[in-house]
Amino acid sequence: MRILWIKTELLHPVDKGGKIRTYHMLKELRKFHHITYLTLDDGTGDPDAIEKANEYAHEVITIPHRVSPKFTARFYAELGTNLFSSLPYFVSKYRSRRMKREIERLMTLGSFDVVICDFLVSSVNLPDQVSCPLVLFQHNVEAMIWRRHFETAESRLKRAYLHDQWRRTVRFEKMTCRKFDAVVAVSPNDASLFANQYEIKNVYDVPTGVDLDYFTSPNGLGSQNPHLVFTGSMDWLPNHDAVMWFVDRVLPIIRKSFPDTALTVVGRDPFPSLLRQTKHDPLIRVTGRVTDIRPFMQEAGVYVVPIRIGGGTRLKLYEAMAMGLPIVSTSVGAEGLPLSDGKELVLRDTAEDFAEAVVKLLKDRTFAKLLGSRAGERARNEFGWPVVGDAFTQILIKVCSEANSQSCHVT
Repeated sequence: MRILWIKTELLHPVDKGGKIRTYHMLKELRKFHHITYLTLDDGTGDPDAIEKANEYAHEVITIPHRVSPKFTARFYAELGTNLFSSLPYFVSKYRSRRMKREIERLMTLGSFDVVICDFLVSSVNLPDQVSCPLVLFQHNVEAMIWRRHFETAESRLKRAYLHDQWRRTVRFEKMTCRKFDAVVAVSPNDASLFANQYEIKNVYDVPTGVDLDYFTSPNGLGSQNPHLVFTGSMDWLPNHDAVMWFVDRVLPIIRKSFPDTALTVVGRDPFPSLLRQTKHDPLIRVTGRVTDIRPFMQEAGVYVVPIRIGGGTRLKLYEAMAMGLPIVSTSVGAEGLPLSDGKELVLRDTAEDFAEAVVKLLKDRTFAKLLGSRAGERARNEFGWPVVGDAFTQILIKVCSEANSQSCHVT
C-alpha cells in the first residue's frame, strides 16, 4: 500500500506517548508499505529530526507552523481569541492553510491507497474532498479527557472554561469521526465509546505495544529504598494533574510509614507550578527532559501511575511492566489495558488506598518482586510492536477493500 500519514509534529525526539506509539507503528508499516509522512513543523524537534524520519517513512514533507509556548503572552492572547471560535483551542492552534493546500496537491497526484490522520487535531486541515479512503487514528477519546479536566477542576473560572472546551470537543470530535471511512482506537474501551457515543459503525482497535529490546528487566528489583518513580511528558495536563495530586494527597500519607520516601518525576517541560510545589522538598526530584528514562525507572522501589484524567492507553505502564517493576496505578491510569488488579499491578483510586498499596509493596518486597515478575512476563509474551503493526495493517487492508477495492494495490 501507499500510505499518506498526516501529523502535526516530527517524531524526534521520541519522548512522549503519542510519538512513541506512532514511531513504532510506522516502523512496522514501513517494512512492507510506502509511507509519505506529511507534518507541521514548529521547529522544536531535534536538529536532525527530518534526517531521522527515514527510520519510519520513505518520504517526508514538512509545513512550517508556529505554536505558541504555554504561559506566554501570545498563548494567553490565543486563548482569548479562541473564545469566539467554534473549535476547541487544542485543535484550532494547528489550523494551517499551507497544510490544507499541500494535502489538496497530493490528492491530485492520485498515488495513495489510504490517508491516515494521526490524532484528532491533524484532521483540522483536511480538504472537503479526498480521493481515497480516510482513516482516523485516535490515541484518545479527546472529549473524555476534557470532561475529566472539568470534573476535577476546583476554581469556578477554570471549571467554566474547561466545560466550554469539553462542549466544543464533543461537537468537533463527533462531527469529524463521522467523516472518516474508519476510526482506529487504541483500546476496546475507547472503540466502544466511539461506536456508542458518536454512533460510528466502522470502529476498530489496536493493542498498545512496547519496545521489548529497549525496556528489559534489570538485575534485581530496583531500589530497596523507599523510592517512587513517575514517568511521562510533564507538559501534558493529565500527567501534571497526576503528580500534583500525588504530591499533595498521597505522598504525605506514605511518609507516615516511610518518612524518607523519595519521588522522582521524569518527563519533559514540567509546569512552573510543579517546580514551585516541589522546590523546598529535597526528596522530590523533577528531572525535565532526559535522553534515557531507564536508569531512573531502575531506581524505583515502586512505579506509580496516579492518573486521574486521560484516555487511550498508557505506554508508560507497558514500559514499567517490561522492566519488571512493581506498579501501583489508579483505574484511570490503567484504563483500556487488559490487566488485573493484584496480578500484574495494584489498582487503587483514593489517596488513602493508593498510599496504603505503595506502603505494602515497600514493606513486602517478596510480593513486589512477584508482581513485577508477572508484569514482565505478560509484556514479553503479548505486547511487542510487531503484533501491533500487523493488527493495524489488517485494518487498513480491510478498509481499503471495502471503500474502493478497484484502486487499492494491497500486497
